[in-house]
Amino acid sequence: MKNIFSLLKLTALTLILFAVIYPLAIYGIAQIAPNQGKGETILVNGKVVGYQKIGQKFDKSNYFWGRPSAVDYNAAGSAGSNKGPSNAEYLALVQKRIDTLLLVHPYLKKSDIPSDMVTASGSGLDPNVSPQGALIQVKRIAKERKLDEAKVKALVESKINSAIVGPETVNVLELNVGLDELR
Repeated sequence: MKNIFSLLKLTALTLILFAVIYPLAIYGIAQIAPNQGKGETILVNGKVVGYQKIGQKFDKSNYFWGRPSAVDYNAAGSAGSNKGPSNAEYLALVQKRIDTLLLVHPYLKKSDIPSDMVTASGSGLDPNVSPQGALIQVKRIAKERKLDEAKVKALVESKINSAIVGPETVNVLELNVGLDELR
């Protein structure tokens, strides 16, 4: 009986700690974070079109494409692929992505394609591409939208984010919002 009473006290203490105190502490921390922990939204005409830190699928030829996703951009299940660089299935998938890029961008050579355009990130939800990944798409988008290539290239260059540590990136959603505003 003494053991049962001790176990009930431990269970009650654990419930209070992890079901009440911990969630309230995390909620409190979120309130001082940008946007109160609700994510950094991107608005167009007052309407939320996406989140700055979560990648979206863009596959129409008149938009910039983002990095491939191992989870098909499903934010409910962030994950990378568990296939390594020696896995034949993985290599075939990467080759298919390369072939697709070369088909849609006939002016490119295989060596022009940056790795981030054919490999998924660890989260599967990377919202960014490298500046080179965006720049290789300029010609296609300018042709599709009947825009001057220099104007589309200038847009890409204006959206390059420099980091203190790490490579430069371009947020694909912000780039596509800017592209829609070019019209």
